[in-house]
Amino acid sequence: MGEYNCSLLSSGGGRKAQIQQKNQDQTALYTQLVISIALGAGAFITFCILRPRWAGLYAARKRQKNAASRLPPLPDTFFGWIPVLYSISEEQVLASAGLDAYVFLSFFKMAIKFLAVTFFFALVVILPINVHYMHYSFPPASAVATLNHSPNPNILFATNLIPGSQTDMAVIAKENGNSNPSSILWMYVAFTYFFSALAMYLLVTTTQKIIYIRQEYLGSQTTVTDRTIRLSGIPPDLRDEAKITETIESLEIGKVESVILCRDWKELDDMMAQRLVFLRKLEEAWTVHLGCSRAGSTQASRERAQSRAAVREDAPLLEDGEHHEQSHVAGYGQDRPKTRIWYGFLGLQSRTVDAIDYFEERLRRQDDKIKTARNKDFTPMPLAFVTLDSVAACQMAVQATMDPKPMQLLANPAPAPSDVIWQNTYVTRSSRITRAWSVTLIILILTVFWTALLVPIAGLVSLKSICSVWPQLAFALDSNPISQSLVATGLPTALISLLTVLVPFLYYWLSTQQGMLSQGEVEMSLISKNFFFTFFNLFLLFTIFGTASISYSKVNDTLAGAGKDASEIARKLATSLQELDYFYINLIILQALGLFPFRLLEFGSVALYPIYLIGAKTPRDYAELVQPPVFSYGFYLPQTLLIFVICTVYSVLQSSWLILFFGLVYFLIGSFIYKYQLLYAMDHRQQSTGQAWLIICNCVVLGLLFFQIAMAGLLALRTAFYRSILIIPLLAGTIWFNVFFRRTFDPLMKFIALRSLHSKTPFGNVLPGESRYELETDHGRAVDEDDETGLRYINPSLIIPLEEIWVAKSRANGTNHRDEDV
Repeated sequence: MGEYNCSLLSSGGGRKAQIQQKNQDQTALYTQLVISIALGAGAFITFCILRPRWAGLYAARKRQKNAASRLPPLPDTFFGWIPVLYSISEEQVLASAGLDAYVFLSFFKMAIKFLAVTFFFALVVILPINVHYMHYSFPPASAVATLNHSPNPNILFATNLIPGSQTDMAVIAKENGNSNPSSILWMYVAFTYFFSALAMYLLVTTTQKIIYIRQEYLGSQTTVTDRTIRLSGIPPDLRDEAKITETIESLEIGKVESVILCRDWKELDDMMAQRLVFLRKLEEAWTVHLGCSRAGSTQASRERAQSRAAVREDAPLLEDGEHHEQSHVAGYGQDRPKTRIWYGFLGLQSRTVDAIDYFEERLRRQDDKIKTARNKDFTPMPLAFVTLDSVAACQMAVQATMDPKPMQLLANPAPAPSDVIWQNTYVTRSSRITRAWSVTLIILILTVFWTALLVPIAGLVSLKSICSVWPQLAFALDSNPISQSLVATGLPTALISLLTVLVPFLYYWLSTQQGMLSQGEVEMSLISKNFFFTFFNLFLLFTIFGTASISYSKVNDTLAGAGKDASEIARKLATSLQELDYFYINLIILQALGLFPFRLLEFGSVALYPIYLIGAKTPRDYAELVQPPVFSYGFYLPQTLLIFVICTVYSVLQSSWLILFFGLVYFLIGSFIYKYQLLYAMDHRQQSTGQAWLIICNCVVLGLLFFQIAMAGLLALRTAFYRSILIIPLLAGTIWFNVFFRRTFDPLMKFIALRSLHSKTPFGNVLPGESRYELETDHGRAVDEDDETGLRYINPSLIIPLEEIWVAKSRANGTNHRDEDV
């Protein structure tokens, strides 16, 4: 086999090679556009066809949620639903979907404003200057014509303008006849300041609007949640309901209505979990005996599952004894099922018994244990939910320091009763801290693993990297531009997109192991973890290694150089950012045009439905199968933030107009699709009253700092050191802005101002008979507290009725005719 010289590849070097590389990048762009548009158009057309036919999936929230019942119905026509969805106002979004959905969509609107302005200046100012000074053209002339008429190899995006390469600013200026080439570098400084100021301005104005809406929205409520504090750090001598009441009332901030002192309910919760296992086993056994797997229609199962009345604890587990005896001789199509039980020393002996009788007896005994355990006096824990007589008293409690001793009697706003994770209320503080640090250590280990995984993916971007491992493939791709674009651009973007879908599931599981007290806290933690993964691993490290060879020796050299000199990081970032512009353009195209319509189609739910259907046996399984999918902000928001950061970082570079244009398309399509899912299709149970906005603001500021560091490194690489130094005051100003922003706006995003507490509706004047707010939120109940109706702060294991089995009755011939509790 002959030896391969990787320097002979089109990406190896030289001006002709650079032109060829740019033409290959253009081919990759067109290929990605065609593939993404084809995928997206197919998914969108499929959705328009299936939407009226599968209303149980694509209008699940509209059909099952009271808060969404007053939204305008969407026509069943092919495109008729689009203008109706577009016309839904912010007030309707707030009233139907809650503050979290309003904040989520507000970020999209802010991003659209920012990208629209930056795209305008990139198209009107930055692009013409590049055309004049860099002979920029799009689409470019052919390679031969360019070589004959323009010595500048950077004909497509003019991105390889870095000292140390063959083309620096002086050479380009001399070749193009420009007398003062460095003057255009002032443009980078000016627009870095301008775009940073624009982002800060939009952050402040959007935050002020959200705070106003939040204060008005929450200030008019008087639900149990709004009057309840979560009191932690209770000393042993105060772990009694009466003593807690006396202590709180002695502060003279208000009267205490109720106190729920959390106790060590682990034994009871474990019993309830084991009971559910026996219940499902018994239902499965009865279903097999009845000779039918699917009891009635899924719609009937769902409606019955949602409307079943509470069952008395002392209700008979099965029907009367006479009917129970007759069931042994009924003419069912299947014999009574058997199960094998293990007993004796180390469970080595076994025998086969009747499954129905066995699990009935286990369930009866478990019920007796639970009833006995509910009357036990459990060990009190240093956590309590204290409900006060007014929202003002609650807000004064959470905004004040109650006890002079540190870490004692700490008051925080309480989550809704349905949002509390009761299994974590009896986790000790030391255990919770240990869990948090353990999860942090696991994330650090995973970060190293993701880095090792991303290095070969980043190597796919460059033919030289491929050649160092598989030279035959590299030269084969070099001779076929379409194949090269699919492997060097399409494959890495697809792998990155796949990681953004799969990794959040792992981080969600890690978040649930930290011992957080509410689902809202888990959701906020998930957003932070996933953004760290997407920003640090998928953007920062990928950018650093994106132009390095796949060989680990060069990767180690890069890390070693960054460790010796901090400026090496800025230089490497500036170099890689310019050379990876096509990759990020293609990534945004794939996300916006190719994958977003699949989210509208809910491809994951549709694809997994047959798998879940195969495993479903009992009516309970089928009722759970048709529940609406859950919208998790922690899965979708981090990726959106990453796209915004990428657009911000590239907003001043030579290829800015393309990245900003497709970024604008991304947010326009995304706002529309997420609006549909949040209002009509998907359930979003965890409500954090808009706390995600604080994370969004922190991520945007982090993106601005990264943008400014990258621009400083870029100017330094072009030997414009004075201009690079001028970015330093902007960095300091952005850090100061972040400190000022958090001190000023964070309290108003966490608490309710006392002056905001009122009984007026938050959406304008009260209409005769009923206000718009009352009309859209089911007579004044905030959508954030819909699940709270009829609940109170108490562990459900203490009071929830012991549910009976749910099976289908069957005729003697074995055909089922209706769903019914047995």
